[in-house]
Amino acid sequence: MNRASTTYVEETPFGFWFLQSHVWRHHVLRVAIDDLKRLIDAPLPSAPVLLDAGCGQGKSFGLLAAVFQPAHLIGLDADPHSLACSRAEAERLGLDVQLIASDCAAIQLADASVDLLFCHQTFHHLVEQEQALAEFWRVLKPGGLLLFAESTKFYIDTWVIRWLFRHPMQVQKSAAEYLAMLRAQGFEFSEHNVAYPYLWWSRAKDFGLLERWGLRQPKPFGQRDETLVNVAARKPLEPVAR
Repeated sequence: MNRASTTYVEETPFGFWFLQSHVWRHHVLRVAIDDLKRLIDAPLPSAPVLLDAGCGQGKSFGLLAAVFQPAHLIGLDADPHSLACSRAEAERLGLDVQLIASDCAAIQLADASVDLLFCHQTFHHLVEQEQALAEFWRVLKPGGLLLFAESTKFYIDTWVIRWLFRHPMQVQKSAAEYLAMLRAQGFEFSEHNVAYPYLWWSRAKDFGLLERWGLRQPKPFGQRDETLVNVAARKPLEPVAR
């Protein structure tokens, strides 16, 4: 199967199934979108152009349409099988979604053509992360928002995730490293635009079962390796001096 990225790491059958599941849509996607909206500290653009970079099977489309009411919704993915599922999902929901078979490191959209860019659990799949972030910057309008939600290496590099899913392990980063990468590109955000969700499914190694059974006390914020980071980052209105 021809893919739009030569560095694409093929997902496992379990991973592909999981991205269709109720758990993925309700406990992962929905929670992340609600949290990202909460982190935005300025009025949202009216009728925005919204790009879902790494849309997978399109399970985000209905949630994004309800929360952000885009005038134009674009889904991008490198995997043609996922895009076929996205097309079926858009048709099921009655949504007009432009689908692009593209690598995030070479987005086939014009400069400054996107108001909101949603990148949810995509970056840890990408080998060319710096190039992808530069492309996000390029296609966003000045003042546009990058809604970035990511799992860190402290979650990805656990035996259960490595067993069930496939990822390029050499590019995994900590929350602090992802934030530093965003700032290096020029994106602006403050502490109140960042969250470190500590959700049951992101508890490394055991999905929080030992904590739920009272066999282990959860480590407080600041004393644990964060497994998730959500950021509402803005491309400045004025060019950033480099």
